[in-house]
Amino acid sequence: QVLFRAVTFGLNAFTLRYLSRELIGVVNVRLTLLYSTVVFLAREAFRRACLSGSTKRNWTKTINLLWLTVPLGVFWSVFLGLVWLHLLEVPDPSVVPHYQAGVVAFGLSAIIELLGEPFWVLAQAHLFVRLKVIAESLSVVSKCILTVILVVLYPQWGLYIFSLAQLLYVSVLVMCYVIYFVMFLGSPEATKKSFPVVRMKALLPSLVEDETFVNWKEARLTWSFFQQSFLKQILTEGERYVMTFLNVLNFGDQGVYDIVNNLGSLVARFIFLPIEESFYVFFAKVLERGKKVKDQKQDDVAMAANVLELLLKLVLLIGLTITVFGYAYSQLALDIYGGSMLSAGAGPDLLRCYSLYVLFLAINGVTECFTFALMCKEEVDRYNFVMLALSFTFLFISYFLTHWHGSIGFILANCFNMGIRIAHSIHCIYDYFKESTYRPLTGLLPSPFLVLVYIISGVTTGFSEVFFCCDKGWMARLIHISMGALCFAATIVTVFCTETKLIHFVRSQFLSQYMKKGT
Repeated sequence: QVLFRAVTFGLNAFTLRYLSRELIGVVNVRLTLLYSTVVFLAREAFRRACLSGSTKRNWTKTINLLWLTVPLGVFWSVFLGLVWLHLLEVPDPSVVPHYQAGVVAFGLSAIIELLGEPFWVLAQAHLFVRLKVIAESLSVVSKCILTVILVVLYPQWGLYIFSLAQLLYVSVLVMCYVIYFVMFLGSPEATKKSFPVVRMKALLPSLVEDETFVNWKEARLTWSFFQQSFLKQILTEGERYVMTFLNVLNFGDQGVYDIVNNLGSLVARFIFLPIEESFYVFFAKVLERGKKVKDQKQDDVAMAANVLELLLKLVLLIGLTITVFGYAYSQLALDIYGGSMLSAGAGPDLLRCYSLYVLFLAINGVTECFTFALMCKEEVDRYNFVMLALSFTFLFISYFLTHWHGSIGFILANCFNMGIRIAHSIHCIYDYFKESTYRPLTGLLPSPFLVLVYIISGVTTGFSEVFFCCDKGWMARLIHISMGALCFAATIVTVFCTETKLIHFVRSQFLSQYMKKGT
């Protein structure tokens, strides 16, 4: 999976050098939003309802219910396709040709993907993890390879290129699931596992004699989830909806913002998210929900406080490192990844601001994972209302900040939103531990000497960027990179000298796990 991601990353970087900002903006924001909205509204509620509970159920009725995603997808695809074609701003055909064909193709791709929904849910319910990884990896790589070939050979095709690539992506994805189940059903392995479906015909809609077409309990649960899905989709894709419907950015700025946002979020996906998920489980097992600190086992409280303190220190230092070095190396990184299309204009400033946002993401992830692990159901429900209010506040602030400072306004609004969430979580953690002798929030205070090294590194690399980057040739770039490498090495050495307790924690909690996996 990592190899597939690396290949995809490289192919995307290659493709960017042949495309205009406007074309990327229309594809990555406008058309992708159409596709994701149709797919989300058509299937999200069905997935949540049909994956709830045990795998021992009447799968015929569940499969019948899942096939309803297809007509629902057709409805949303037609309805939203008309909105995208007639109510939204249409890009200049000379800059972004074949927009209408792109809308039709992305809407059709959503319907094709929904044809595989019964197969996906069945595989997910029975933990066919490898199937999911292989199917998604093959479909993404196929899409990237076709895009590269068409971009190089037929750059004048415009949105035809991405339309064909998108259709190939969903076709490969669905076919992987279909081919797997054709081979799996009726095999000795399926018989050994007592798999509830025996033939491929059973995966098609079918009437059950003297019984209802669907399980009405699942259907009602689906309707409940469906009512929530509108709001969830708006909040999940809030930035893209603001860009698309309020025209706060032109298509070129949308394209650059989307690329920078995807690049910046790599750290969150690959470093912070696994940490949050793992230690949420840890805190939830060690401490009992809804109980005050004095009512918990004190040995468990001591262990949780110690782990929380060191975890906060770890993500703080990772975030500070990215913020400090990201400022001076944003332009160089974008120039290497996407050429002058990204490194000229607002791209470097966007990535610099995103480097600061990564620090907020790092701290928020750990503080919230601890807070959620302690919350009882009533507290979670109250917090959901707070999150709802914050999300709408974010949309309003995004709108005004983008008018004031362009695409950077979205990142500033995200920083504000994360800052409020961090403040709320820190308040909860402080209240929880105030009756004890433990102060895990001290993990947010790095040693003064380390702070000094960060400041010196930031100033040094900042001057290095001014003098050596990025239009003074490759020799100057190498000097700039060398300066950064020296400052980074000095920072790491300082961390080893001043944060010995943290180093021991990292070795025991992370490095030992990887060594065990290797053996």
